[in-house]
Amino acid sequence: MPYSPRRRRSRFLRPLPLVAVGALVAAAAVTVPQLTPDASAATTLRGHADARGVKIGAAVADGPLQNESAYTAVLDREFNSVTAENVMKWDALEPSRGSYNWAAADRLVAHASAHKQGVRGHTLAWYSQLPSWLKNGNFSASELNTILKKHIDTTVGRYKGKIYSWDVVNETFNEDGSMRSSLWQNKLGTGYIANALRWTHAADPAAKLYINDYNIEADNAKSDALYALAKQLLADGVPLHGIGFQSHFVVGQVPSSMKANLKRFSDLGLEVSITELDIRIPTPASSTELAQQSTDYKTASENCLGVPRCAGITVWGITDKYSWVPGTFNGYGAALPYNESYAAKPAYTGLSKGLDPTA
Repeated sequence: MPYSPRRRRSRFLRPLPLVAVGALVAAAAVTVPQLTPDASAATTLRGHADARGVKIGAAVADGPLQNESAYTAVLDREFNSVTAENVMKWDALEPSRGSYNWAAADRLVAHASAHKQGVRGHTLAWYSQLPSWLKNGNFSASELNTILKKHIDTTVGRYKGKIYSWDVVNETFNEDGSMRSSLWQNKLGTGYIANALRWTHAADPAAKLYINDYNIEADNAKSDALYALAKQLLADGVPLHGIGFQSHFVVGQVPSSMKANLKRFSDLGLEVSITELDIRIPTPASSTELAQQSTDYKTASENCLGVPRCAGITVWGITDKYSWVPGTFNGYGAALPYNESYAAKPAYTGLSKGLDPTA
């Protein structure tokens, strides 16, 4: 799960013509979003997803959730699911040992409940964004095991019945398929994965439990290793229900093997979800690149929705204004369906077409 330092019709933003969008991006024009009704609710991303019985989600940042009406207008109109971009990560929830800060996470859950949106919990066991007391604590394996269980019991227990799915374990593999070096792996071994899943299931038996990772969309060494792990966990009776494919793509590079790869995980009886979709472009983005990005959003969403047990798609943010991409990938940006002024880009149209059950 990426980190952002600035850190889905009765009403919708009409996607602008391609030439106009290119001009907006290039000139960074500021406009007031037009939110007046001009179509039926069925034509929103949320309307399409509801019609198919799947989730269309967005990662949500706490600042604009509190302070920006244009942000929440788009969020509540277009999305039926939310994921906390950062506020459910360990460093945000327990910055000092035994001292919890639930305010931002509670705020997201309350907003979602008020707007009939599901919540994906993100994330319980990850190597990054750990509080310093944990990262530098030099705990024994036994102590660390107890700390992880307590974190899961406390966090999942607090939101029991309010979160439909948890990214329990996040980013456990290297690109060559070996296990990533991490606090958990190094001290507890691979067994921590099964334990985390079992503890989460005990804390909320109704929640769907996922392993989430990036660069696993294609059939490659990393996805092969995850497939082998998932198969073994299922054989051992571990409560694993789904695989999250982050899908942080570069424009024009949606893997050709993506659909077949998702299907092999689905064939294990697991849900598959795109959990963190964005498609970055070298900036400034040209009209040709924005058109390709639209095609890529359509292709990626169709790749998941064309597979049995696809539970839905989440984009990692709403607007380029708050995207993590420019701060992480030098020279890239324009990765999301809305530009910095909340005008819908061609990417919105591509995603809409991919979701449309009548298309």
